[in-house]
Amino acid sequence: MFMERGHPAPSPSPARRHVRPIVWAMAARSVTALVGGYAAAVVLATLAARLLPVDRVEATGWAMILSFLTYGAIGLWCFHEPRLARVAGFVWGVALLGGAALWWLGVRP
Repeated sequence: MFMERGHPAPSPSPARRHVRPIVWAMAARSVTALVGGYAAAVVLATLAARLLPVDRVEATGWAMILSFLTYGAIGLWCFHEPRLARVAGFVWGVALLGGAALWWLGVRP
């Protein structure tokens, strides 16, 4: 009979799953766009708020408005640029160098 009740046929031993390199590249690009883009946008917004020659409240407001555009632009560029090394170097470099500049500048008087 075709539909016998019994033990199912043994399946071949499961081979170790191989994740293609393109998957790792897309994961790195996504982390860079989400986390690195956020870090770069925050650093650039904080630098803008620190360096704009207006009142502190106005500088913070303008910097926060521009940070949304900056985050969106960085996120789109991360997926548009074909070279992952250029994307990661630029985004994480902006975040690290901007953070160093903020640390060097200190608190706004």
